[in-house]
Amino acid sequence: MFNIGDKIFYPMHGAGVIEAIEEKEFTGKKQLYYVMKIPTQNMNVMIPKGKEDKLNLRKIVDSDKLQEMQTALTTDDDELNVHPNQRHRLYMEKIKSGDIIEEAKVIRDLTKISRTKSLGTADKNMLSNAQQVLISELVMVKEIDENKAHEFLDEVMKQGFGA
Repeated sequence: MFNIGDKIFYPMHGAGVIEAIEEKEFTGKKQLYYVMKIPTQNMNVMIPKGKEDKLNLRKIVDSDKLQEMQTALTTDDDELNVHPNQRHRLYMEKIKSGDIIEEAKVIRDLTKISRTKSLGTADKNMLSNAQQVLISELVMVKEIDENKAHEFLDEVMKQGFGA
């Protein structure tokens, strides 16, 4: 499904480049793996070949989808009135889906909540991780460095929430 050199997105880890396809043996069974380098995390991830759909792997988005993501970050949605534990599960599902729009909504909603009350540890971690994963994709799509991606995200968020 993917080839060496492809820029892909792996939910929960971020965007990176397939650097190799290697055969490895674990528990007596040989399996092909994508070796993906995630530059913003300075790490390599091995992904079993054939599990792309199950893991929601996808090619990085194009500039049109990036524009949709920006709109999702700045468009106010109806606030969820659910218990924080239920909200956490719902947001985790959105992040794991690999959909950049859903991820942007999680960032938007947690940022909005943080402006009125203090986030709990789990929500703070989720927001931080979602931002880092989004930034990793911004780096790849816009071909900018991590600092510029942070600045870009901050500017988009200011459009939606003010300074």
